[in-house]
Amino acid sequence: MCMLQLRLQVLLDEDRHERIAREATRRGVSVGRVVREAIDRSYPPTSVTKREALTDILAATPMDLPEPDALRRELDAAHDRWR
Repeated sequence: MCMLQLRLQVLLDEDRHERIAREATRRGVSVGRVVREAIDRSYPPTSVTKREALTDILAATPMDLPEPDALRRELDAAHDRWR
C-alpha cells in the first residue's frame, strides 16, 4: 500500500457530503477512501488505461492488412491529413 503524503481540501455542498459519508458508513471505510476510489475510477492510472487498451486490441476481430509498403503509404497519407 502506498504512503499517503498529500492533503487536499475540497468544499462540498450538504447533499454531496451526505452521500459520500453515507457510502463510507455503509462500507465501513473512511470518507477519504471513498473519495480516493472515486478518483481512481474516474481517472485511472496510465497502466490501467494501457491494460484496457491492450485487452480491447487483443479482443478485436482479425482483419486483412495491406502489404507493408502499401500500409506505410496509407499511414503516411493519414498522418498528413492530421497536420
